[in-house]
Amino acid sequence: MTDPSPVRRRRADVTTTELVGGVERRTIAIADPDAAWSATFAEHRDRVAAALGPVARSIEHIGSTSVPGLAAKPIIDVLVTVEDITAEEDYLPPLLDAGYVLRVREPGHRLVRTSRLDVHVHLLEVGAQAADDYLVLRDRLRRSPEDRELYEGVKRALAARDWPDINAYADAKTAVIEEIKSRGRGT
Repeated sequence: MTDPSPVRRRRADVTTTELVGGVERRTIAIADPDAAWSATFAEHRDRVAAALGPVARSIEHIGSTSVPGLAAKPIIDVLVTVEDITAEEDYLPPLLDAGYVLRVREPGHRLVRTSRLDVHVHLLEVGAQAADDYLVLRDRLRRSPEDRELYEGVKRALAARDWPDINAYADAKTAVIEEIKSRGRGT
């Protein structure tokens, strides 16, 4: 998913991670698969598309809720690619006006979410490796029952532990995610 043309940014990107509102301690609960997750994604896909128009180059359902048959935290993850992540004026005000709240601003990535904390909208640039990684993981989990089972087992074991915030839980899944992505890329 690499874009051969270099991105022309309006300004330099941020160089640190800002968690708007600071660290949040949240209970991590893994739910059985729910058919409503795809409908919730469709609702937010349409909401984001209406807010951003052509600024949103792609809108994809990612994360565990995008994989049929996979247990997950009941948080819908949406991937939106934009031409220039530093051009926040193109996407951030329309998303805030659509009811989303800014949560993360970090190099190459912004995250807005619903006030109910049940939908996370990840914004990345077209051609970003992280965007490709999300799709490789999703597609591998959709195709491989063995990797779905492995990933679900790791998530359930990690969810049973006490975490200072949801980001620490996410970081703890890195090794298994890298393993699954490697198989997804055939490497």
